[in-house]
Amino acid sequence: MTRIPAELCARCKGYKKLCGLPKCPILEEFRSQLNSSLKIIDKNAGGSTPPSGLVGEYGYPKVLFHYMIPPGINGDEAKYRDNPILWSIKKEPLENIIKMRSELVSATIVVDINRPWELYQNEIGLAIISERPVDSEVLLKKPPLPKLSFDGITKPVGPRAPAEKIIVRSNPKLSKATEKIIWDDLKAENALWNLYKEGVDVYILQNMLSLGFLGKIKQRRLVPTRWSITAIDDTLSKYLRKQVREFNEISQYEIYEGEYLSNRFLIILIPGDIEFEWIEVWHPLSIWTRYAEKPVISKVEEDALGRVSTPDGGFSAARLAILEYLLKTKVKASIVILREILPSYYAPVGNWHIRETVRNSLIKGYKFKTNDINEVNKYASSWLKADPTYVLKESYLLKYSLKKRKLSEFI
Repeated sequence: MTRIPAELCARCKGYKKLCGLPKCPILEEFRSQLNSSLKIIDKNAGGSTPPSGLVGEYGYPKVLFHYMIPPGINGDEAKYRDNPILWSIKKEPLENIIKMRSELVSATIVVDINRPWELYQNEIGLAIISERPVDSEVLLKKPPLPKLSFDGITKPVGPRAPAEKIIVRSNPKLSKATEKIIWDDLKAENALWNLYKEGVDVYILQNMLSLGFLGKIKQRRLVPTRWSITAIDDTLSKYLRKQVREFNEISQYEIYEGEYLSNRFLIILIPGDIEFEWIEVWHPLSIWTRYAEKPVISKVEEDALGRVSTPDGGFSAARLAILEYLLKTKVKASIVILREILPSYYAPVGNWHIRETVRNSLIKGYKFKTNDINEVNKYASSWLKADPTYVLKESYLLKYSLKKRKLSEFI
């Protein structure tokens, strides 16, 4: 396998192609080693799509659309195969998530991103944005190979094979808001915000944008799922930021923490305008840093005007969760997010777990509040498993808060 600096891999996460190679060598090696537990000899499979679908990006503008079903599994049991919110609440282990995703057969068809209506036919597209599982049958051209596909943004994709035919057997169920907006000639941004305010799930919004159900009717296109996930987070965050910036600042430092899938999060809210720091600490032997000799740090900053230093899907997911919380509590703050990734995070399963772990950490409530920035730094130092001196020096917001405290002592 091509040896690439761990610092580059931690920033790339397999999808930015920063090394210049056409495919990520780490993911390719991982895919070759891990087989699906699902073995299909027949070329026909029936079950309920959870719903679960994916629009690929390779070959753009002609890409693969994946329609996924767990053979022989229907209803709520099928739904659980693609249920990030419930996975995070139940703390579903990493190996179970990989196993469940490996049990989804992915029937693929080639689609042109400029012809989204081709997926409207026979309700294939509607099945993927349904609120409940949809009974389906797929006729495959050949038995699928028992291999899984991974990347850092989307959930793992199970065994796949080209589809002869995809048959939707039961009626998809859409919310009234979703059903109405499909026929509205609105800009995609406005449609997304309207649906979000109506309580439509973020994961349904991702599929709606990906499958070309949003936007001006004559301008609609399919959007690769990996792009749509980050686009939804960024678009909603832009709207939320406009509202949150009108609120008063918090009066004290607030500390929140959470952990799931060997990903640890420390969230520090600081009195001030809306600014973000996202600091990732990848320990050696984790998925992107297997050859590193010491923890690798990557960082994203967003200033008070919403300008981001480096686009990053994980940061976008966490930022949305935090802005949701600030809107709910009607306050604004500067935010430092520490994400520490342990070696036991051995497989990338998408960035949904970042969004949900940050959400759950905030819902759980603050660990403590304080007026003293030294207490914040002391707690962060004890919380980190990596060398705190090495990590905390990366945070401008924490250093600036400490500097403000020292200046105030002379006033």
